[in-house]
Order: sequence, then C-alpha cells, then structure tokens
Amino acid sequence: MEKEDKIKETEEIIEEEENAEEAVNEEENKLKECEEKLKEAEDKYLRLFAEFDNYKKRTEKEKNTRYRDAVIDTVAELLPVLDNLERALSAESDDAKAIKDGVELVEKQMKETLSKLKVSEIKALGEEFDPNLHNAVMHIEDENVTENTVVEEFIKGYIYDNDRVVRHSMVKVAN
Repeated sequence: MEKEDKIKETEEIIEEEENAEEAVNEEENKLKECEEKLKEAEDKYLRLFAEFDNYKKRTEKEKNTRYRDAVIDTVAELLPVLDNLERALSAESDDAKAIKDGVELVEKQMKETLSKLKVSEIKALGEEFDPNLHNAVMHIEDENVTENTVVEEFIKGYIYDNDRVVRHSMVKVAN
C-alpha cells in the first residue's frame, strides 16, 4: 500500500507541476499579448504625434502664406496712390489750385482704395461718444450740445469691415 500511496503522491506532484507549467505558459502568453498590444499602442501614438506635428507645421505655413498674400494684395492696392503722390511732387507748377486739385484727386483715390479693402471712416462729429470707436482727448462744457456728444474731430478713425477698429477717432466731447 505504501508503494501505491507513493505512486499516487508522485502522480499528484507531477500533475501539479504540469498544471503549474501550463499556468506559467498561459501567463507568458498573456504577457506577450499585452506587450504586443502595448507596442501597437505606442506605434499608433507615435504616428498620431507625427501626424499632428505635420498638421501644425502645415497650418503655420498656410497661415504665413495667407498673411503674406494679404500684405502683397494690400500693398498692390496702395501703390497707385504712391505713384500719384510721386507724380504730384515731381510736377513743376506754381499754380496752387492745380496742386490742390491734384492732392484732392489723390485723396479720393486713397479713399476708394480703402473702400475696396473694406476700410471706412468712423462717423464722429455730432455722434454720441462711443469709447469703442472714439478716443476723447478733450472735454468741454457746452449747454447748447447734448451730453456725451462729439463736437470736434482731431483725427479721423477707421474701421475694417464695420467690426474691427483700425484707428480710433481722436475727438473733443461735450459734457
């Protein structure tokens, strides 16, 4: 009986070892599977990171290109005005009226150019003071004028596309 018990005991030990070996193999397979998934995730992350970096570089380049194009287009619109100013300065004339008429034509051309660029003057004189559009540099007491009314404009203001101030009007306001 002792022999049988020892055989049975040995068989149980062998079975336990086989089960333990199977469990170790199973855990090793799970570990390999996890390592593969981690490697795939790292690879996916690195690709996504590189793609995002390329996207940032591309959009920055596009932004710079659009800005440069806008500057070039704006300068191209302004160059004819400069040409006319240069012609006016090189003209030999003692006729003040002719010079004045020439300057008025250049002014008209400049206003038309600004209009093409969607830049317009800010209305100030006689309007209610608006700190978003006007910069009050002087105040006066005048009972003949409604309070907070612009009574004098020192420097004209300009607005782009009716929503972004290019330059505030410098004004005198009645209190």
